[in-house]
Amino acid sequence: MNFALIGAAGFIAPRHMQAISHTGNNLLAAVDPHDCVGRLDSFFPDARFFTEIERFDRFLEKRRRGPEDQRVQYVSICTPNYLHDSHVRLALRVNAHAICEKPLVISPWNLDALQELEAEYGSRVFSVLQLRLIPTLQELKRIVDADRSDHRADICLSYVTRRGRWYDVSWKGISGKSGGVSMNIGVHFFDLLGWLFGEPEHWEVHLRTPRKMAGLLELERARVRWFLSVDEEDLPDEARRAGKFAYRSMTLDGQEIEFSDGFTDLHTRVYSEILAGRGFGIEDARPAIELVFALNHADTVAHPTRHHPFLDTTQAFDVATYRRVA
Repeated sequence: MNFALIGAAGFIAPRHMQAISHTGNNLLAAVDPHDCVGRLDSFFPDARFFTEIERFDRFLEKRRRGPEDQRVQYVSICTPNYLHDSHVRLALRVNAHAICEKPLVISPWNLDALQELEAEYGSRVFSVLQLRLIPTLQELKRIVDADRSDHRADICLSYVTRRGRWYDVSWKGISGKSGGVSMNIGVHFFDLLGWLFGEPEHWEVHLRTPRKMAGLLELERARVRWFLSVDEEDLPDEARRAGKFAYRSMTLDGQEIEFSDGFTDLHTRVYSEILAGRGFGIEDARPAIELVFALNHADTVAHPTRHHPFLDTTQAFDVATYRRVA
């Protein structure tokens, strides 16, 4: 298969390049306004590279009208969140399938428009939901699905990943472009929770700042206390002592669920599933996007007996902003 890639200079792009290569396919062209794309040499040194999306679009359109073996069948999208919708549309217009990094869109209603375009152009839109492919989590899903009792699991989800000062002035630190912390680093986890434990029935937001967010989520089969942060100060002591800059933890009824190993090496499996006709589409991505959108627009509330343990119960909070005031 022939691929093209939008966002070649971005952080996540090398994983897509590797996935295209490891599944035995070819990258014909890539585009990015930034030209620091030497990583192409490791995978596809002969790929055409553009710094202007218009010239890239023209290249794809020319290929679309040419011989079948030169046509681009898939466009991989690794661009900032707020551009995903536009770049998916570009892929569909040249009759290619789109493989888009999370989140597929920031605003849920854009999903309906993309579905209409899927039908119009006869191409598919796939979302990268790689946590669903971790073997330990797939086994957990089998266990949860087989449980016919009324037990509602107690889940504690913690994700802290250090980001420097650059984060605040980049598109990732602008909520209108990234969707905020909950969308930018949290949407995969909310997708995972819904996939495992069913539809959301109730949610509360206990903390919301530009760098961190926390709350409670009640699903059909689980009650989840969750905490997301890009602030180094929130790293647990054990992570600091180990020299780690990220901490991921999910406990089920007090027992740790291990899913850190292989966390960064799942894109090839995502591509393999897509090429085999088993990729995750728009409807798979929809529940988490709708949930995060709702969380981002929910009022913060104080509920000390229900919040995540990383929130200090000994300090007072301003309910309006949930910022520490003591």
